[in-house]
Amino acid sequence: MGSASSIDPDNLARFAAVAAEWWDPKGKFAPLHQLNPARLAFIRTHCLARFGADPGARAPFAGRRLLDVGCGGGLTSEPMSRLGFAVTGIDAGAETIGVAKAHAAALELDIDYRPTTLEELHETAPFDVVLALEIIEHVTDAKAFIAEAASRLAPGGVMIIATLNRTLRSLALGKIAAEYVLRWVPAGAHDWRKFPTPGELGQMLSAAGLISEGPFGLAFDPLKGTWRASSDTAINYLMTAHWPDG
Repeated sequence: MGSASSIDPDNLARFAAVAAEWWDPKGKFAPLHQLNPARLAFIRTHCLARFGADPGARAPFAGRRLLDVGCGGGLTSEPMSRLGFAVTGIDAGAETIGVAKAHAAALELDIDYRPTTLEELHETAPFDVVLALEIIEHVTDAKAFIAEAASRLAPGGVMIIATLNRTLRSLALGKIAAEYVLRWVPAGAHDWRKFPTPGELGQMLSAAGLISEGPFGLAFDPLKGTWRASSDTAINYLMTAHWPDG
């Protein structure tokens, strides 16, 4: 607590430079707009199962609290708010949080956005859901980050992490092609050496006292330009974690 050590200032600067484009589906963040439906479906499915919520309800997670770490412009925070969660979205980029606040206000969504880091978040009550989507590969100390995120998770809750695997395929496609060929993300945005393997991420979660499940793969269909759930975890994958039940 009280340390901003997880933040990589160079990465922060890269994303701050393109903050205004968060909600442009054809802009710098187009890959996240393509990825988001698959991520949202995964989150909804696993939260429904975890909490035994009614899938037919308009706001099945009303009364529950969600923390979106590294929320960016709010691509995930907003849909989670519509599902009934009381959402707190945090991001170290003040420009990015400004974009997220403005977009939510225009849609009259009540989301608690804060320009802060996980370590500096002044919040005593735990969250039912902690999301860390495409963020762990950007922090300076992944193990400390996971431990801090775990400390924010309520008993009976669920943490959901999305990241990239450290494989030769992810180096070729998730790093080199995405940044320098397709220009999907700012050049230099990723350090392939920081991509955690599922085994490494599982060990971090276990060290924090959590029980992990997964990995669950995501695969891109270049013909349709969409993502789908897959058994292939060589590039993008998700994991869930929770405190031991009982």
